[in-house]
Amino acid sequence: MGWSETRNAEKEHTGAVIPGQAVRSGTRHVPRSAHIDNGLFRTTPNNPATSTDGPGSEVEPRRVDDSMRFVGAATRRIARGMDLDEIVLGLCRATVPSFSDEILVYLRDPLPVGDERPASPFVLRLRRTDRLRPAGEHDGLFAPDADRAVLRPVPPGSALAEVLRGVRPVLGGSAAGRDALSWLLGPDCSLPDGHRAILAPLRGRRRVIGVAVFLRWDERPGFDPNDLLVAAQLVTHTALSLDKAVLYGREAYIAGELQRAMLPRSLPQPPGVKLAARYLPAAETARIGGDWYDAIPLPGSRVALVVGDVMGHSMTSAAIMGQLHTTAQTLAGLDLPPQEVLRRLDEQARRLGDDRMATCQCAVYDPVAHTITIANAGHPPPVLLHPGGRTEVLRVPPGAPIGVGGVEFEAVELAAPTGATLVLYTDGLVESRSRDVWTGIEQLRERAAATARLTGPDGEPSLEALCDDVLDVLGPGDRDDDIVILATRFEGIAPSDVAHWFLEPTYEAPGRARRLVRRTLADWSLEELADAAELLVSEIVTNAVRYAERPVTLRLLRTGVLRCEVGDDSTQLPRRRRARPTDETGRGLHVVNALAQRWGAADVSGGKVVWFELDLPRGAGARGTAPADGDVPG
Repeated sequence: MGWSETRNAEKEHTGAVIPGQAVRSGTRHVPRSAHIDNGLFRTTPNNPATSTDGPGSEVEPRRVDDSMRFVGAATRRIARGMDLDEIVLGLCRATVPSFSDEILVYLRDPLPVGDERPASPFVLRLRRTDRLRPAGEHDGLFAPDADRAVLRPVPPGSALAEVLRGVRPVLGGSAAGRDALSWLLGPDCSLPDGHRAILAPLRGRRRVIGVAVFLRWDERPGFDPNDLLVAAQLVTHTALSLDKAVLYGREAYIAGELQRAMLPRSLPQPPGVKLAARYLPAAETARIGGDWYDAIPLPGSRVALVVGDVMGHSMTSAAIMGQLHTTAQTLAGLDLPPQEVLRRLDEQARRLGDDRMATCQCAVYDPVAHTITIANAGHPPPVLLHPGGRTEVLRVPPGAPIGVGGVEFEAVELAAPTGATLVLYTDGLVESRSRDVWTGIEQLRERAAATARLTGPDGEPSLEALCDDVLDVLGPGDRDDDIVILATRFEGIAPSDVAHWFLEPTYEAPGRARRLVRRTLADWSLEELADAAELLVSEIVTNAVRYAERPVTLRLLRTGVLRCEVGDDSTQLPRRRRARPTDETGRGLHVVNALAQRWGAADVSGGKVVWFELDLPRGAGARGTAPADGDVPG
C-alpha cells in the first residue's frame, strides 16, 4: 500500500481535547521507500538536493520552488480546520513525513482568548503527536503515555522560556535548543543527535500560545537553516488559525448560551391546553441561530403562543433574538391582541436597526370560547391536526417580516376543536437547499397525518411523540438552520366547568358574590372549599367595587384546580402593604396571600383581572351544572 493509500485508510480524529483528556497521537506505517523519497524533501544520502547544496548550485532554485509549493499546500490544509484539533491535525498531516518523521504540538493551558490576560503560571499541554514508524524499525524518539495528557510548566528564565520569548524557530542542536528540548521532553527522553529537531514557537496575534517540535530520525539528514524558514511559515499560519478558532469558538459558545438562556426552561401548563416543544440547533457549520418560542399564560385562562426566527447566523442574530423575545413576552403579557404584538415588535426591530429582520407568529388560544386568534409576520403557516387524523395548513394572512416597518398586521380568529393539535414551527424544519418551503410544508402535513393514524381513529398522538416524528421530515443536509417546534393540544374547558356573572359595582356586590360562589361549589360537590373561597372572593370583589365604574365580572373555573377571576375597569393593580394598627383597610391581600395556593393580578384591555386558585380536594372532579345569574337573588 502506497503513502497516499495509507493516508486515506487512516481514520483522522478531530474531536476537541479538554484538560485531562488523552493526547491525540498518530502513527504511520509506510514502506521504507516512501520514507526515503517522498517527493518534496528527498532524503536519500546520495541525493544532490540536500542541505550540502551550496548557494548557486543548479538544484538550489528547484529546491526553493519545492519548498514554496510544500508550504502553500500545507498552509491550505491547515486553514481548512474549523476547531483546534482540526488545525493541529492539519499541521501534523502536512508535515509527516514530507518535512519530519515525528511532530509534537504543545498548546498553552488554558489558551487565552482575544485580549484576556493569560493564566499564570505558563503551562504547556501536549495536544497531539504524530510520527512515521516503518514496520519493525523505529519506535520514535518520544512516545507519550496514551492514557493521559502531558503537562509541561515553563518556569520564568528557563531555556524553554527564552526560546518561546525569542519567537523564531531554533535548531535542537544549538545550545538554547538543546536545553529547551530537554526541559520540554522530560529527563527520561533520549534527545535527538545533531540538528534533528526544530523547536518552533506558535505565536498568535498577541502572544505565544504554544510550540511545535519537528523531529527527524537517523534515516534522513538533519534540519538546516532553510528548514527553519519552512517551519516558521508553518507555525505562523497554524498559530493564526488557532487564534481565529479560539475566538470563533468563544463567540459561538456565548451566542449559544445566550440563545439557550432566552428559551423557556419549561413550558407552563395552563388549564385547557397541553404544550410540548423542541429546539434543534443548526449543524456545526452554522450553529448560531435566532429561533425562539414561548407560551405565556394570560388572564381568563387563555395562553399566548409565540414562535419567531431572526434572520442570519451570528452573535448579532442571537442578541436580536433575545431582545425581540423579551419584548414579545412583555407585550403578550399585557394582553394585547396578536396583531398589536406584531406591530410593536416591528417598531422595536426598526429601533434596533434598519437591517434587523425577523419572522414571527403570535396566537392566543381561549379554552373557554374554543377559539384561536392568529397573526403572522412573514412566518410559515401553522399546521392543524384535527381529531381523527385529518390535517390542514391553516390559511392565515402572510404579513410582512418584522423590521420592514410601516406595515399593518392582520389577525384571523379560527375554531379550535377540542382534541385538535396546532403545530407552530420555524422555516428550518421545512426549507433547505434540496427542497423549497412549500414542498417541506406539505411533507410536514403528511408526516403529522401519518403520526395521527398510528394512534387509531379515536386516539390522540402524544405531543412528545408528535414532535419527535415531525423532526423526521428532515433529510440529509437539512440542518443549515436551527429549528423550533411548538405543539399545542386544545383540550378546552367544558361549559359545565365554567360559571360567569356580572356584578353591579355597589356595596351589595360582595355579599352577592359570596352566595353565588357557595351555590356553585355545592353544585360542583366542592363544599370543602366554600368557606375559603367565599372569604377570598369577598375581599377581591370589595376591592374591585371600590374603584370600578362599570359592572365587575366574576368567573369560576373548575379544571385541575378551582380558579376564581374578578375583573374590573380600573387599571390600578392591587399591592400588598403593611397596615398600621389604626388603619381600617390594607389587610385584604394579606388574607388572600395566606389562604390561596396561588394568586396574581394582570392588566387586560380596559382594566385588570385579579385571580386566585385553590387546590381541589382529593377525589373531587364530579361534573355539575353552574347556576345562572338569576338562580341566586342579588
